[in-house]
Amino acid sequence: MLLAAILAGAAATGVAAQSFGSVVERAALAAGWEAWPWPFVELAERHVARRQRRWDVARAEYEALQLLERAPRPADRPRPRERHRAAHRCVRIAVERPERPTWSGDRIHAAAVRLDRDVHANLLILWPHLWLVLPEEIRGEIGRARAALTRAAVLGGWALLYLALAWWWWPAMPLAATLVVISARRLHAASDTYATLLEASVRLHLTDLADKLRIDEQPMGPPLGGAVMRRLSSPVPATEPAL
Repeated sequence: MLLAAILAGAAATGVAAQSFGSVVERAALAAGWEAWPWPFVELAERHVARRQRRWDVARAEYEALQLLERAPRPADRPRPRERHRAAHRCVRIAVERPERPTWSGDRIHAAAVRLDRDVHANLLILWPHLWLVLPEEIRGEIGRARAALTRAAVLGGWALLYLALAWWWWPAMPLAATLVVISARRLHAASDTYATLLEASVRLHLTDLADKLRIDEQPMGPPLGGAVMRRLSSPVPATEPAL
């Protein structure tokens, strides 16, 4: 009976960690943060605004250094190290202009932003169709990257469990803090890898999907992306006239 109780407790703890991990993942990716309940949505909105202001300043500094590199006098040109540092400060905030309250959420969102800007492709509509034509090895790489993202979030779920345990057992507090740091770093790395694979898969295999859709061969770019999206997008159903 004692062994059964221990096994049942371990299983329940694992399920709880998985559940908390799902919460951590949703918070880290922040895909629908505009629908968060008050006061979380207000705090997230303020944080997004602060991140946008910081990113705008860092981006302006980087672009100013780029312009100075074209100066006719070599003495007036900045050192490459200064431009690299400015670019690094910008990327530390977000790869593209922030639209979500977290770096990981913005990193995945940046893949959709870039594809919409460069190829005129809507990743949300495109991805289910593209997934069916991707080679097996690429789907395996993407699946492993997505699993790593989930594991990092589950580690954050364990941190929440240890944080609750710290009320009765103080050594759980430093353990929870350590797990939070590790989970945050792994979420950062996993979201970067996952977003990179998503974007690369579209850029490399959009022509394969276009071929399946019987679209005339053309180079990667807005014309191809627009043609694919027109083929995939469903028309808005016509409403019957009111009698």
